[in-house]
Amino acid sequence: MITYKGVVSPQQCDVMGHMNVQHYIAAFDHASWHLVAAAGYRSAWLEERKLGWADRHYDVDFLDELPVGSLIEVRSKILKVGRTSLTLHHAMYNTETGGLCAEITIATILFDLVARKSAPLPQEMIDGAAKLLA
Repeated sequence: MITYKGVVSPQQCDVMGHMNVQHYIAAFDHASWHLVAAAGYRSAWLEERKLGWADRHYDVDFLDELPVGSLIEVRSKILKVGRTSLTLHHAMYNTETGGLCAEITIATILFDLVARKSAPLPQEMIDGAAKLLA
């Protein structure tokens, strides 16, 4: 599923003229919010249930440079559903060339914002995430 689309802006580029690492991660972070929403999480839960997300681990591969003006899209899937966590995979493509530019696997934990610890995934999220398993 496509979870993010964007264009590489000049302010996102480093001194070598291609998108800086921090902006790859930002795009993947935006994609994660769309993916967990597709699995059943609602941003209203931040206030209503005091539940958010805490990324625990990233495994990233940077495969091709993205210069200014590159059109990008991120395609995402869920690899694993745990008791308190999801394992997500995002792949970033240059939409003009079709080339894979970067990919990341993220272990993210549903996080109780009051207790400051992991929280069990609600059944509605387990069911929704199961439908999105790769």
